[in-house]
Amino acid sequence: MRERPLYISKIQPFFDKPIVKVITGIRRCGKSALLMLIKDYFIKTGITEKNIIYINFESMEYSDIDSAKKLYSYILDKKPNEGRCYILLDEIQNVKEWERAVNSFQVDFDSDIYITGSNSQLLSSELSTLLAGRYVEFVIETLSFKEYLSFLNETPNDIYKAFNQYVRLGGFPAIHAYNYDTDSAYKVINDIYSSVILRDTIQRHNIRNVDQLERIMRFILINVGNIFSAKSISDYFVSQKRKVDINTIYNYLSALESAYIIRRVNRYNLKGKEILKTNEKYYFSDHALIYSLMGYNSQWISGVLENIVFLEMLRRGYTPFVGKYDDYEIDFVGDRQGNKIYVQVTYKIESQKTFEREINSLMKVNDNYHKYLVTTDEMFVGNYDGIEEIHIADFLLKEDW
Repeated sequence: MRERPLYISKIQPFFDKPIVKVITGIRRCGKSALLMLIKDYFIKTGITEKNIIYINFESMEYSDIDSAKKLYSYILDKKPNEGRCYILLDEIQNVKEWERAVNSFQVDFDSDIYITGSNSQLLSSELSTLLAGRYVEFVIETLSFKEYLSFLNETPNDIYKAFNQYVRLGGFPAIHAYNYDTDSAYKVINDIYSSVILRDTIQRHNIRNVDQLERIMRFILINVGNIFSAKSISDYFVSQKRKVDINTIYNYLSALESAYIIRRVNRYNLKGKEILKTNEKYYFSDHALIYSLMGYNSQWISGVLENIVFLEMLRRGYTPFVGKYDDYEIDFVGDRQGNKIYVQVTYKIESQKTFEREINSLMKVNDNYHKYLVTTDEMFVGNYDGIEEIHIADFLLKEDW
C-alpha cells in the first residue's frame, strides 16, 4: 500500500481529538487506502487491533448494517472494555441516518472516529446538525504529479516526459499501482465514471432523464477551462433541437458536483473585490476523465493543463477563482488564508504576441504576491517584471508557492 503523506500530515493534528474526521472525495481517489494507512499508523504507535473497529460498507460482510440502530449495536458489541475505541467507517453514506450513530459514539464511548464518503452532501442533511461544530472535513484528490512520480518503480530521468505520461493517464491511484497501459487505464477510468454516475448521481438524486445528464456532461467535457453558464448549456440543447429547463440544468450540475465528478470555479472581480455570480468554469476531479470519456484530442490540452493546476491548488489549500480585471482574465487567483497567488496557464508560447497576451493580464495586478506564467515550453523559463515563467512540471514540484 502506497503512502499518502500529504493527507496524513493534514489529518494527523486531529488524531485522538474529540472531533469526527470526515474524509470525502470521488470514488477510487484513495479514501479507503488512506483509512487503512491511518489504521496502520495506530498499530505502529502501540494501539492494539482489538481497540480498532474498521468497517467497509461496500463489503457484503457488512451489508446487513444498513441503519443507525444496527450500526450502534454492532459497535457496542465490538468495542473494547478498556481503552479508547478507534472507529473507522468506510463509505458511511450506505447507512441510513448514520449521523445518529456517530453522534452517539461521541456521547457514549471514549472514541476517536474517522469516516469516509463519496458525496460532498455527506454532511448537508438535516441530521448532520447533530455533528455541527464537532467534525472536520478533508477532501482527498487523486494523485498529484509528485505523488504519481512516487508511484513509479524508478525515478524517471526525464521529468518532462513523465509529466506527459501523467497528462495522458491522470491520477487515479489504481491506474499507477497496477501499471496499466493507456487503453486499459481508460477502461478502468470509464468504469469508475460509470459507477459514480450511477450510484452517486443518478440513484442518489433520483435522476430519470439520464440522456439529459449525459449530454450536459458532454458539454462540460468539451468546454473544460471555458467560461459558461447554465444558459449556455440550455442554448446548446436548443441547437440540438432539444429543450431543458434552466432549473433542471442547475440541479444536474449540483448532482455532478456533489459526486465530485466536476468542480466549479467562480469568477472574482479583482477591481471590485467581489465574487461574480454569473458564468463559471468547471473542471474535473481527475483530468484523465476528459480523455477516457472523449478520446485523446490535442485541442483540449489547454483545458487539461488548467485542470491539473486547479487540482494542485486545491491540494495546497488554496481556494481558486477565475480572475477578472476589466476585459482581462487570469486563469487562477488562489487565496489561502489571505495569501494570494496568480497563475496564467498556456500550452505553448508560440510568438511574442502570445507571450504579451498571456502576461498582460498578470501585469494588470499591482501587488506583491507571486505571479506565474505556466507553460509546457521546456526552454521558456525565467523572470519578466516579477512574473515567473516556469514549466508546468517544475511548477507542480515547486515547494514554495
